[in-house]
Amino acid sequence: MPDRPVRGLAAAGLFVTAVLAPVAPAAATGDDAHGNRQGRFGIRLLEIPENRLDDPRSHAFIVDHVNPGTTFTRRLEVFSTSSSRQHVDLYAAAAQVGDAGFRFAPARTPNELTSWMRLDRTAVELPPHGHVPVTATVAVPPAASKGERYAVIWAEISSASPGPSGNVALVNRVGVRTYLDVGPGGEPPTSFRIGEVTAGRTDDATPRLVAEVGNRGERAVDLEGEVRLSEGPSALSAGPFRSARATTLPPGGHGQVTVLLGHDLPAGPWRFRLTLRSGRVSRTATGTITFPAAGERAAAYDGPSVPVLAACGAAAVAAAGLLVAGLRRFRRRPMHGEAA
Repeated sequence: MPDRPVRGLAAAGLFVTAVLAPVAPAAATGDDAHGNRQGRFGIRLLEIPENRLDDPRSHAFIVDHVNPGTTFTRRLEVFSTSSSRQHVDLYAAAAQVGDAGFRFAPARTPNELTSWMRLDRTAVELPPHGHVPVTATVAVPPAASKGERYAVIWAEISSASPGPSGNVALVNRVGVRTYLDVGPGGEPPTSFRIGEVTAGRTDDATPRLVAEVGNRGERAVDLEGEVRLSEGPSALSAGPFRSARATTLPPGGHGQVTVLLGHDLPAGPWRFRLTLRSGRVSRTATGTITFPAAGERAAAYDGPSVPVLAACGAAAVAAAGLLVAGLRRFRRRPMHGEAA
């Protein structure tokens, strides 16, 4: 099959990437063999498909859906803030999404997706405070089966000699995730549901909300969110409080999203509004919560969220249907002395 028509690509500037990405551009601090700081290095996307400009995940990761037989490219950039020259190795390695989230395979472990990926550079020599462009080409075979696949494009710096504590060389690597769905037709739906939301405290007594979330779509999700509190003691409001890290769930998977709140918040009661997002999809849950005292068990909120209201409505409709059916059976039951 021929390559798909070229879609417009937009430059992913540093400001846009830093503000809209679910995580900051991948970066790490390099050390030499003796543990001396060498500055930061990293890798980031330079372009985004125009049809995904409104998708925050696409500003940090390669996220796409293509038909079998498609070939496409993405431009990236390796950069350094070090005052010395650095040698950086580049390669693609396997990843998977499961109950433990997005998991990186060790070293250069391959998988099916990495066998489709080629980088125009396998290593770069970064000048002091320099940056070098890299192009990744993904060629999906015509016979590729339907489904989502995962990988990471890594930038890696290794120490020239073993570290001071042993015979193991130091390795730092940072990468750009790839979520590639393959299949004919349009992109599979992305959807998730917020379940029970629990008010609790961490070991150091910091208030927190924990939301149970289920992925009901056909693509992996990276969930981040924020909590706003209102109608608290003395009509206080607080927030927004944002989740510290993304929670990745596979299709059909379940997990938790935790949001830490202000340490000095009164116990409540509070009205909360929790909004979770993955890319262009968002869901909101609302209710009333009171934080337990330090050392006490976490307490579930006593107000229904949007998904819970929908479930209650469905249950009410089902109950009404059973009641009507029962009345009809009662009316049809023959009275004593009547013919059946």
